[in-house]
Formats: sequence, C-alpha cells, structure tokens
Amino acid sequence: ALKKSAVDYMHPEVGVTTTDATVFGRNYFNRPSAPETEEDEFADERAEILAEASALKKLATDYMHPEVGVTATDGAAFGRNYFNRASAPEMEDDEDAEERVLVLAEAAALKKSAMDYMHPEVGVTSADGACFGRNYFNRPSAPEGEDTDEAEERAHVLAEAAALKKSAVDYMHPEVGVTTTDATVFGRNYF
Repeated sequence: ALKKSAVDYMHPEVGVTTTDATVFGRNYFNRPSAPETEEDEFADERAEILAEASALKKLATDYMHPEVGVTATDGAAFGRNYFNRASAPEMEDDEDAEERVLVLAEAAALKKSAMDYMHPEVGVTSADGACFGRNYFNRPSAPEGEDTDEAEERAHVLAEAAALKKSAVDYMHPEVGVTTTDATVFGRNYF
C-alpha cells in the first residue's frame, strides 16, 4: 500500500482508476465560487504574444550566434555559399585568428615600450588625477648634489684608478699575455 501511494504521488500523469461507481470528487475550477478564468479572446491574444516573443527570441539568437548556422528541413530550399566555394579566397582558422590578435597586441605593447625607452624626453602622461609622484632629487631636504667641477674631478680620478688596476693586473699575471687590435704594433721576441 505504501509503494502504491508513493507511485501515485510521483506519477500524477497516470491518473486515478476506480471501479466503484459511488466514488466522486468535486471540481474546484468550475464551481460558482471559483476565481475567474481567462476568456477565450484573452487566451488567444496571450498565445499570439507568446508566439511573437518566441519568434523574436529565435531571431535574436540567430543574430547573436552566427556560428550556429542555418538549418532547413525543406529540401527545395538552397543557396549558394560564396565562402566555401572552390574559387573563394582562403580564410584563416579561429585558432590562427586568435593567435594573430595576440601577436598584434603583443607587438603593439612592445612598440609602446620601445618608444617609451627611446624617447624619455616625451615624459609620462596620465589622465588620472590621483596619480602623483614625489621628486626626491629637487626637494628641499635632498642631499646636495655635486656641481660640474666635482663631477669632472670624480670621473678623472675613477679613470686613473681603472688604469692603475689594469697595470696591476698586467704585472701580477704575466701568463695572460698582451693583446692588441692595432696591426702596426709589433715587437721582437728575444726569448
């Protein structure tokens, strides 16, 4: 009995069958106190509106998804495909198109980086008002920078130190030998 009740509950589409002639039920939809149902005219109009909405949805789907293609069940319907014909120009695949877009975007980014690097005089432009930076070199509390005379003197001292280092390395490592790029330089080997 429990299984039968569960099957009756889970499958209302089966319906109820009975052999008792005295069994009856009340129809709650056609009784006088039932809420009003829709008239036939309104039902027909609602059906037309729903059919138009369904057709509009199909048209919007066809427009937004051209990759789906067109399906026809009419054998007499045909059309010429100008894209897949033998004389059509060759088209690239979706993967190739995506890769081409990525390569072009990467090339544009590289070009921008190269332009920024090669032309520092252009400077940085920003449209964001919240972007700012602090100049640590021209602020009042910055350490004093050296003037031109001091910079030249420092460069001269560093050049002399580099020459002394080269002489010391040549003296301490005679096994390295002497190399030159001047073809007019020569010497006699006494050993």
